[in-house]
Amino acid sequence: MLVASILIGAYVLDFFGVSIPAVQVAGGFIVCAIAWSLLTSPSTPAVSERPTTAGAEPLSTRAFYPITMPLTVGPGSMSVAMTLGANPPKGIRSLVTTALAHVVGVLAVAVLIYLCYRYADRILRKLGTTGTNVLIRLTAFILFCIGVQIMWNGLHTLIESVLKPAATG
Repeated sequence: MLVASILIGAYVLDFFGVSIPAVQVAGGFIVCAIAWSLLTSPSTPAVSERPTTAGAEPLSTRAFYPITMPLTVGPGSMSVAMTLGANPPKGIRSLVTTALAHVVGVLAVAVLIYLCYRYADRILRKLGTTGTNVLIRLTAFILFCIGVQIMWNGLHTLIESVLKPAATG
């Protein structure tokens, strides 16, 4: 999803007439909303206390998203990926080098996500309930700050684009 967002996201946005700053504002807002819900949610039960069966919500209602998208590739990371891919460098050598760097970066993130998922149960057991809640709140706050930054980058660009023609006219 991230590689596709980097490589073709800007073309899809152009097709629909959506600007990168608009994607940044929307993506940042969604990231902030998710982080806020994590910050204000009640404490989650320990891993050993969580039910192993799916909730009352049928799986078909959640089937819109690919299985991994909501957990690993969300709106914030997709907006950042589209922003990275929106300004390709000039020249074939620079373009290939940049595309390879993007793919290597995405692979590094994928390995880190795999390691986190693979050892999540061990990490959560070592942290305990209180440590897990502290870690969730801390990462939610950092995620909120990232969302604000993504949104500000888009707003800043939109404001500049409105003020720049007025300043030159």
